[in-house]
Order: sequence, then C-alpha cells, then structure tokens
Amino acid sequence: MQNRTADEKGLIKVSIMYPYAEGKTFNMEYYETKHMPMVAAFLGSNLVKYTIDRGVASGIPNQPLPFMAIGTFYVKSLSEYQSAIGPNREAIRADFANYTNITPVILVSEVIK
Repeated sequence: MQNRTADEKGLIKVSIMYPYAEGKTFNMEYYETKHMPMVAAFLGSNLVKYTIDRGVASGIPNQPLPFMAIGTFYVKSLSEYQSAIGPNREAIRADFANYTNITPVILVSEVIK
C-alpha cells in the first residue's frame, strides 16, 4: 500500500465527483486540457496539485460505475479556495456545458494521512 507524502497531510482536498447515470456524457479530453487548468489558474499559489480520475469499474462486478470522473484539488487553505472560487463560480459553471451534462457532487475534506 502506497502512503501519501507527508506534504499532503493537513491539506484541504476538494473532490468534484461526476456520478454515472444512463444518458449522461463526459468529455475527458476537454476536462483535462481546458476545464481543470482553468480552475487551477483561479486557485493560484494556494493550489498544491490537482488530479483527474476516469471511472473504469464499480467495486462490485457487473454493476455500473458510481462515478464517470473525479477531479480533485489539493489546497493549503479552505478560505483562500473559497475566496478564489467565489468570484469565478459563474465562469466555472458556464464551462460545464462544454464537457458534461452531469451535475457534480462536491466533497471538501481534510487529508489525515
């Protein structure tokens, strides 16, 4: 089992999860090359890193995937994240139509280990 680096402990992790459902679409190329870099630029020096996961299977054989994709931002400060996203929220939401018809589920958490 791979351990997280000590640098990640205590960071704020913002997970943007795109649930799978019949008839939903997701353009991974656009998300990877346009959307996530745009949001990352809004976060500036508060951003430590970001990751993108493509859903490939459920944990239970022959069941649909729970999520088509998950984008994750690791930031130093939640308040700085919120200050950066707030004024750009409409631009971020307007860009959704360029890559998906899914309403994402967002989880903000603290990295413990």
